[in-house]
Amino acid sequence: MAGLPGAAGTWSSAPGAAATVPSPRLDEAFLCSPLGGLMGAQAVITVLLFVMYLLQLPMKFYMVPWPLMLMIFNAVATVLYIAAFVTCSAAVRPTSWRQWDYNRRAAASFFAGLVMLTYGASTFFSFRAWKGLGSNAATSQAASRA
Repeated sequence: MAGLPGAAGTWSSAPGAAATVPSPRLDEAFLCSPLGGLMGAQAVITVLLFVMYLLQLPMKFYMVPWPLMLMIFNAVATVLYIAAFVTCSAAVRPTSWRQWDYNRRAAASFFAGLVMLTYGASTFFSFRAWKGLGSNAATSQAASRA
């Protein structure tokens, strides 16, 4: 019965002995694959930008147009996630006889759509920051003449 899927497993140990739980292992083959490398690079770039803004480093490197750079980063990510959402959504077949395949594709479509919306909102807000955060023409002209 122990090998059947869905069967409840029990752990038994000697009285007084501590039960050990196997620790999760790192998948080195995935990290060395092209997909794993790209996902790692995406995570590093995103975390790097987040930490830079968290530590207010763009204020120290004022020569770089940070609002424009952030807007371009978010816009490119939005376009790529739109493509991922459309591709995943087109691959979902509700009449598939393989239920696990349908569930995976539907979940991928949902999360690609969710990330697409968050990057789209970030693009909108970074565009507003790049344009001056809602300032109008009169205030920008008055500030430039003073």
